[in-house]
Amino acid sequence: MKKRYLTAILIQICVGKGLFAQSDSLRRELTVDFEIRPRAEYRDNFMWTPADTLMPEVYTTQRNRLSITYQSNRLRLHASPQEIHVWGESGQFSRVGNVNFFELYAEPKVTPNFSVRIGRQALSLDNGRIFSAAPWGQQSRAHEGVRFLYKKKFETDLTIAFTRPYAQHFDPAYSPVASHTYKYLFVHHLKYKFANQVLLTTINTIDVFRRASGNRQYYERITNGGRLDYTSGWFYATVSAYYQYGQNAASKAIRAYYIQPEISVNTGRTLFRLGAEILSGSNSSTSKEVSASFLPLYGVAWKFMGNMNLFTKFPVDVNERGLVNPYLFILYQAGKKLSLRGDSHLFYSQYPLLRDGSEIGGTYLGFESDLSLNYKPVKTLEIIYGFSFAVANQRMELLNKVPDSGKIPVWSYLMVSFTPRLLSLKWVGTR
Repeated sequence: MKKRYLTAILIQICVGKGLFAQSDSLRRELTVDFEIRPRAEYRDNFMWTPADTLMPEVYTTQRNRLSITYQSNRLRLHASPQEIHVWGESGQFSRVGNVNFFELYAEPKVTPNFSVRIGRQALSLDNGRIFSAAPWGQQSRAHEGVRFLYKKKFETDLTIAFTRPYAQHFDPAYSPVASHTYKYLFVHHLKYKFANQVLLTTINTIDVFRRASGNRQYYERITNGGRLDYTSGWFYATVSAYYQYGQNAASKAIRAYYIQPEISVNTGRTLFRLGAEILSGSNSSTSKEVSASFLPLYGVAWKFMGNMNLFTKFPVDVNERGLVNPYLFILYQAGKKLSLRGDSHLFYSQYPLLRDGSEIGGTYLGFESDLSLNYKPVKTLEIIYGFSFAVANQRMELLNKVPDSGKIPVWSYLMVSFTPRLLSLKWVGTR
């Protein structure tokens, strides 16, 4: 009995030491990835800004990005230096658009479920309409600040970001941060799954801007809302809604809203998505002291309103009259390496446009069709070709979106993305 008893004690001690050694071990990992992404584009008979004069236009941009990530049980370090190159602009063969960091942050892990991310970082929330890393843009989009992340039975995070005078040595159009005009940004995000079929997402933000002049040095814009998702097998339904209030740069009170209902059906190889976006605008009865125009903050437009980016700057692109965008997306997986996509959009202003101070009849703006082909021969190589055209109404001329509505606006692109992994190291040591 004594021998058996001593043997049991020794086994428990050995197992205990083993468990202790395992819990005290420090796992480390270092990965280095590289991406080279050239994209050639052709554009004719439509304008992104009123200053556009050259048509047709052919040009190429190229993103060269290095992603370095180190992580252990308690710490994650990430750096993404990138260089944006521009080819074929008018009067120039090539130039460096920007040399910058897309992301540069440290993320210590306070507990297994709670971490703090400090530095420049992408902010991708929900479906990307309100906050997105803008992956299509060669420069992408990031914010600088602190993000507190918690994940256990639900996901929630709080971001506090700020802007500073960024260097002007390179074109700010190709910087991931230089386009931000806020002084401070506060974002709370929550994701909670009620059941296997229902998911709730909320996003609440406060933008604080510096006023150019006046008694008050700062003014705020507040956006509250979220999304409700329902999934059941091959069927998916969702609705997203936001309300925006506070003040804008013209000291007008903001009273605006955004609604996006959508349903989708997945047949296996083919996905059908039918939905609409409604961005509120002002009409003739709106008080001159109020703006009813919704601004979709720091999300992406092309993913929802068409690849041609006819409407990206709100409320300028719609003359503050709002926008209604019914859409149909069809995605077909032709094989393991090839997929096809076709998008259709109808565009309406929420309220009639103005000509010489008077409203003109009707709200229809035009139709856009986007076709794209995605071919991925190997894991590290992706080739995408896209072709888009629009049928523009004469009201598009009033918005300075097309110079001549009698001609068909066309946009096409060819993009190659090569993303090899240069280094991957994993090791385990003691603390």
